[in-house]
Formats: sequence, C-alpha cells, structure tokens
Amino acid sequence: MQTHLVFTVIATDRPGLVGRMADIIAAAGGNWIESSMARLGGEFAGIVRIAIEGMHADALVGELRALSADGIDITLRSDQAGAEQSGGSSARLDMVSQDHPGILRDITRVLSAQGVSIEHLETEVVSGSMQGEALFKASADLRLPAGLQPAALSEALQETAGDLMADVTLLD
Repeated sequence: MQTHLVFTVIATDRPGLVGRMADIIAAAGGNWIESSMARLGGEFAGIVRIAIEGMHADALVGELRALSADGIDITLRSDQAGAEQSGGSSARLDMVSQDHPGILRDITRVLSAQGVSIEHLETEVVSGSMQGEALFKASADLRLPAGLQPAALSEALQETAGDLMADVTLLD
C-alpha cells in the first residue's frame, strides 16, 4: 500500500542538494510527486511530497534524516495518505505596495476571516522603477471555501488594499 511522506528540508545552499535527496528517494523506490524549493538568504529550503510503498517508508525516513550529518536537516511533517483538499473554487491574488511592516499580516487577516486557504505564496521586495523606493510584491494561489464568491473576497481585499495603498488583483 502506498503512503505519502511530506517533509521539509533546510541546508546551506550548495550544488547537489536536490540530487542527493532524489538519489535516496529513488533508491528506496519512492516517487517524487511535488515540491517547492528556493534559495533564501544563502539557505536552501523546501518542502517535498513523495509516494512510497508503506513497508519501505521507515527506512527511507531514516536515510533522509541521516543527511543531518552533512548539514541537511530533514523534518517529517506528515505521513498521511495525500488527500487533496476539496472545497470551493481557486483564485489568484497579485499585490503590489510600497514596502512597510505589516502588509502580509493585514492581507492574510482578510483571507483568514473569509475562510480562504493559501495554497502557494511568493513574496519579494524589489526596487521601484521610477524612484527606486522599495516595493512589496506578493502572488498567491488561493482555495476559497465552498459558498464564497470571488467577488465578495475581492471586495474585502479592496477595502484593506485601500488602507495599505496597495494594488490588489484577484483573478478567478
């Protein structure tokens, strides 16, 4: 019986990190299903979901955790059969604002109050094109709860965006 393992990885960035994990997973008969990884501040961080026959899962987890001897820290977060979240529709949020503390906090409060889940989030601070001021950019894939209309979420977001002097776009 197949089981799904979800784990995080963090290490000082260097060539070959993903390859080492992929080798271990493949050697154990695991299937790399999905991942999200990035280099942030000199560190490599990611989250990975794999499928493997249940009888091989413990051995694989042991092999992955042994990577800590080389400074590659693996943290198992779940071994549940990877049930996909069901529910309402999906939407995409794009936002740009002059950078200042609390922007993400304010936007995520609106999302949480509406029962919206963030499936994927990317943020960055970049230099503005005209005057070089710092701009905060965020893009998110969202899962709306059943019954929440995108227009209602957009209205709630626009109210907060006005307070933040941010440009928020919600695409369904």
